[in-house]
Amino acid sequence: MEIKGKLIKLLPPQTGEGKNGPWKKQEIIVEIPGQYPKSVCVAIWGDKISESQLQIGNMLNIFFDVESREFNGRWYTDVKAWKIESVAGSAPSNNEFQNSEPPLPEPPDIPDESDDLPF
Repeated sequence: MEIKGKLIKLLPPQTGEGKNGPWKKQEIIVEIPGQYPKSVCVAIWGDKISESQLQIGNMLNIFFDVESREFNGRWYTDVKAWKIESVAGSAPSNNEFQNSEPPLPEPPDIPDESDDLPF
C-alpha cells in the first residue's frame, strides 16, 4: 500500500536487543491531506531510517504493510514502512495543504469606461 502525507511529528527512536541481534525502530506521525486530514503513526525499522528525509514538514510518499497481532486477547495493528521517498517540491503552504480544491480563476479584466457614460 502507499500513502502520501506531511511529516508532523517524530517520536523518540527505540532500540533493543533481540534473538537476531540489535534492532532500531523510528515511529513518525504523518498527516494525510483532505477535507478532514487524518494522522497516521508509521513505524520504520532498521536501515530504512533516513534522517535526511525525516524532517518535520517534509512531504513523504510511504510504501507500507499493515500487520495485526494478538496479545492476551487484545489485537494490535502496526503500519510498517518498507520504503520512503521524499516528494519533490518539499512542504506545501498551510493553504495548499489544507485545501485540496483547485484555486478559483481570476476575474476577467473589465475595461475602464468611466469616460463613456450611457446617459
